[in-house]
Amino acid sequence: MKKILSIAIFLLCFLGQAQSEQLANNYFDRGEFEKALVSYEDLLRSQPGNFNYFQKVIECYQQLQQFEKAEKAIEARLDKYRQGSLLVELGYNYQLQKNQEKANKYYNQAIEKIEKNAQEVYSIAYVFERKALVDYALLAYKTAVAKDPKMSFNFQIATLYGQQGNINQMVDTFLEEAYQNQQNLPLIQNQISRFMAEQQDGSFNEILKKAMLVRAQKTQDVFWNDFLSWLFIQQKEYGKAFIQQKAIYKRNPESFSNIVSLGQMAIEDNDQDSAKEILTFVLENTKDLELLIEAHSYLIQMKIDHATEKDYPAITAELDALIKEFGVSPYTLSLLKLEAQFNAFHLNNSEKAKTILKGAMEMPINRYQLAEAKMELADILLYEEKFNQALLYYSQVNEDMSGDVVGQEASLKTAKTSYFKTDFEWASHQLKVLKSASSQLIANDALDLFLLISDNTVEDSLQVALKKFARADFLLYQHKKKEALTQFQIILKDHKGEDIEAVTLLRIGKIYEKMGDFNSALTSYEAILANHKESIYIDEALYYSAEIYNENLKDPEKAKPLYEEMIFKHEDSIYYVDSRTKYRKLRGDTNL
Repeated sequence: MKKILSIAIFLLCFLGQAQSEQLANNYFDRGEFEKALVSYEDLLRSQPGNFNYFQKVIECYQQLQQFEKAEKAIEARLDKYRQGSLLVELGYNYQLQKNQEKANKYYNQAIEKIEKNAQEVYSIAYVFERKALVDYALLAYKTAVAKDPKMSFNFQIATLYGQQGNINQMVDTFLEEAYQNQQNLPLIQNQISRFMAEQQDGSFNEILKKAMLVRAQKTQDVFWNDFLSWLFIQQKEYGKAFIQQKAIYKRNPESFSNIVSLGQMAIEDNDQDSAKEILTFVLENTKDLELLIEAHSYLIQMKIDHATEKDYPAITAELDALIKEFGVSPYTLSLLKLEAQFNAFHLNNSEKAKTILKGAMEMPINRYQLAEAKMELADILLYEEKFNQALLYYSQVNEDMSGDVVGQEASLKTAKTSYFKTDFEWASHQLKVLKSASSQLIANDALDLFLLISDNTVEDSLQVALKKFARADFLLYQHKKKEALTQFQIILKDHKGEDIEAVTLLRIGKIYEKMGDFNSALTSYEAILANHKESIYIDEALYYSAEIYNENLKDPEKAKPLYEEMIFKHEDSIYYVDSRTKYRKLRGDTNL
């Protein structure tokens, strides 16, 4: 009983401490430093050794310009604990009073501490960095390494060089650390990605590329080819990344799966030329059954995505030939799914599609493959407007693959099915959860649909326009472009000036693009840019217009100002990085 009582008292004290700290932090964040000071002083009295509480007390003194109190408190603690980091605190207190000479005196004393004991660097450099004293933080790390060469602070040093604007030294230090400690490569690539995003003129990319190329030529190590491939992928230069991957393959044939993945990325970013080149290379250089089928599947999918009716007989023949060559087995599930999808959505033969998938589900396949086959079958049932049957299969996949991306995808399709049925309340309920999905793609799709429903419910409580829109969207899902276009045009006519107008124009533009009528597509996008300047679809209208001028109409001079507007006004857009890359190319930059 005494033990239970002791535990209860301990928990109550802990809870009270946490609440007091939260209250102090709230005061501090709101700029109420006098109240924060009282709270932090109470906390420090209860835990005298807590350095975080002490720092907050000092910061409150300094915010209140009570520098003498801060100095006395720091000196008292320095006498008691002899911590080198307190010398930095003391120096910074003088710096705030614009007494730089005295500040430097204490900063240098802190560096001398490291000269005597390299282990002091951890606390001292941390405080230097926290105070944004970049030069001294850099000196602290270099001093520690000079004292004890076994220590390594390349990552910290490189980051500090970047803060100084010393890009060449930052790159050299990051690359040295990446090569010496390859387990840290993801961490370094993440930091480099941040600098790439911040550098508007591309100069950082050029310095990084040149530094890597020098090292690749000097060492002939495939590590640098792989790093260069990563760099080109960040810039969506899949052709250049492929050159590096081929160099790796020549020395390490087991790296072939990386080339297939590169082809998939090129497809996803609509770089068809690079994707075809990469996947054709795969077909010509491997006998691995799984890789062959994967490459064939990607190439066929590309053909289907860009096919017109006159291409259907050739695609059918190619699918039949491939399935005949590789057989019907779990290995060829990707080809069987493509055949089913093509028959249902393009040849309007959903019965054959369902037969193919039901046969596949009877094969000895794993749970992931079964989930994929069920999802494909549900897609076809939805195409047939058998909503309840489709929902049943989506729900099974969601339940069987709970916590997995496949399960989240099934959940998104369940929400979309509810949307197509015009059950907007239930769809919104599901989409609220999916907005925080682990897959960014699923989260973005969920957010887009959630906003579509919510934005077009505020002024139209009966959701008249939204119901028409959902029906037109369903026709698009069924690949009935002409019928969908007619429905969207009716919405424009019947609901002119309403909130739904902008997204309707966007849908019409995309349909015209798929039909190859690029001038009509531009007209739709221009209507958004002219009449819906505050719309959430403005960045899409800009980007799609730029893409048409650049890729389809081959008029780069008209594309350039649209990409430029994307860069300077829509930094949070998912099309920002691609717009920046293409703008630089059109401008003639060599720093890519």
